Amino acid sequence: MTEVDESRPQRADTAQPGRIGSFRFWLADQRWEWSAEVTALHGYRVGEVVPTTELLLSHKHPDDRAEVADTLAAVVQSGQPFSSRHRIIDTGGRVHHVLVVGDQLRDSTGAVVGTTGYYIDLTSSLDETRKKAIEEVLSELVESREAIERAKGALMMVYGINAEQAFAVLAWRSQETNVKLRVLAERFVAALPALGGAEVGSRTRVDHLLLTVHEQA
Repeated sequence: MTEVDESRPQRADTAQPGRIGSFRFWLADQRWEWSAEVTALHGYRVGEVVPTTELLLSHKHPDDRAEVADTLAAVVQSGQPFSSRHRIIDTGGRVHHVLVVGDQLRDSTGAVVGTTGYYIDLTSSLDETRKKAIEEVLSELVESREAIERAKGALMMVYGINAEQAFAVLAWRSQETNVKLRVLAERFVAALPALGGAEVGSRTRVDHLLLTVHEQA
């Protein structure tokens, strides 16, 4: 989550097309958190409002609101992953085309505790520099998700566990080794071919890889 300085509120008029910001949603208390960028994208100063599901929906373009409402209903119930391309209207009446990408937020046990993700402003007035930055962020999101899914698939096949359990194993190793989950998954997947791929029959070799992969460059 982006750190914001509450003593220096960011004015709504500082929001620029192409802004990328983060958000989190916590299932336990149905609480949203917005970064300074997402707050400004909606037209507010930092600390001016407390984001809620109702506030989010009030900013959706009328033609997109029903579809987004259905997506949000699933998110607030289970924290499920989602992506949505739609329009929002800020407090100044400006329309922003946005891509919102959310993934499950889990605790150290692997339990789903909410959703975390990004708002990306796709407004047509983007300059080339901002377009490139957005493309790089989207590429990283896709590549990160792919590596984690492939690592989960390998663990599921070798250990005979389900997707949730496989993720819990990766999350555990990430926490224990203080290596980001994405990096850990990428290293694990990159090392699999040397073992014969995900179909490797020996759990011993996979055990060793799982316990030492954080040491690999």
